[in-house]
Amino acid sequence: MGTSVAATPSRGLPRNVWAVTLTSLFTDLANEMMIQLIPLYLTGVLGAQPSIVGLIEGIAETTASILKVFAGWLSDRLGQRKWLTVLGYTLSTVSRPFLYFASSWAAVLAVRFSDRVGKGIRTAPRDALVADATPEDQRGRAFGFNRAGDRLGGFLGLGLAAAIVLLVQPGHAELMRRTFQTAVLAGILPGVLAVLTLVLGATDVPIARVRERPTLSLKGFDRRFKVFLAIVVLFTLGNSADAFIVLRARERGLSVLGIMGMAMTYYLVSSLSSGRAGVLSDRVGRRRLIVGGWLIYAAIYLGYAVAGAAWQVWALYGLYGLYYGMTEGTARALVADVVSQPEKRGTAYGIFNAAIGLAALPASVIAGILWSGLLGWSGFGPAAPFYFGAAMALLASVLMVTWLPRAKGLVAAA
Repeated sequence: MGTSVAATPSRGLPRNVWAVTLTSLFTDLANEMMIQLIPLYLTGVLGAQPSIVGLIEGIAETTASILKVFAGWLSDRLGQRKWLTVLGYTLSTVSRPFLYFASSWAAVLAVRFSDRVGKGIRTAPRDALVADATPEDQRGRAFGFNRAGDRLGGFLGLGLAAAIVLLVQPGHAELMRRTFQTAVLAGILPGVLAVLTLVLGATDVPIARVRERPTLSLKGFDRRFKVFLAIVVLFTLGNSADAFIVLRARERGLSVLGIMGMAMTYYLVSSLSSGRAGVLSDRVGRRRLIVGGWLIYAAIYLGYAVAGAAWQVWALYGLYGLYYGMTEGTARALVADVVSQPEKRGTAYGIFNAAIGLAALPASVIAGILWSGLLGWSGFGPAAPFYFGAAMALLASVLMVTWLPRAKGLVAAA
């Protein structure tokens, strides 16, 4: 009986995991439609320069990264996760429809900023809500199932966005304003369903009060958490924005709809693999899954470096979804393994998510320098960021095996 439960990612999971997963699915369905179309709307309809697109996304994502630390700490301080999570999802749901009226890049920035503030508020309390409600031997399964739902929402959102483009503007190569506005309207219902699902389905797990108040620092955390955090940051420095993969695909001749199809393939593979990988991490240990995923990532990035055709980039992006499925939920489960005190988990998840988000900024700057050959070395070019990413993934894999002290959940039980 135990085997059959473990073999099914969704079976027997706590109510909170289901509520958070459905919320993530509905939110990503609403969000991915607009995320994919916003750059085209800014440049094609509003006439903004590509640098403005980068400015908007940079401000939005940096804001979210910083807020994750404070929101996680606050959830520890209050001893409650649910209503901070609800607040974050509600802010994003209320903000996104205002894109319908956006007629300047400044208006788009205001909406994206509000949306990412919501993401910054909800992320750490949400992860802690899942960890608090899940037995230790099911954490991998719980976080894997959550990530699978999130990716499935992205897949459905991209599919709906592609359908809207084909139905509203058949025969038009460039995005039209009414097409974008239709996508914004289509995203309202799943956004509302996301908030309602969380409000009605999730409950806070009581957290024991402690004399020492939680602090916004790494002081008092297990050394294993600090080492893991350092290794993840190192890996992330080689994990540049996926925009560079899109640029590689365009360079190799893939069309706009082809790029959307490529992204759908990624979301589908990551959704299908996340749940099973979570189950596997409970059996064989988190470290093996993460190292295996990073090695696959290194091989994929080497493939991007040498890819000579658009279909090769598409196929590699599908495999990229396997890397995500193996590592994303597993890493979140590992944080709960090495931060055993529930009263510190919100802060831990805040620091973890913020570190990744902030490290992604220099990662993309480095990739841009390597791609453009700004340092003057003839070996730099479109392949260089991918060689660099592969090297960083290999280095992080070695450090995971040699540096990270053993902990329950990191390796398979004897």
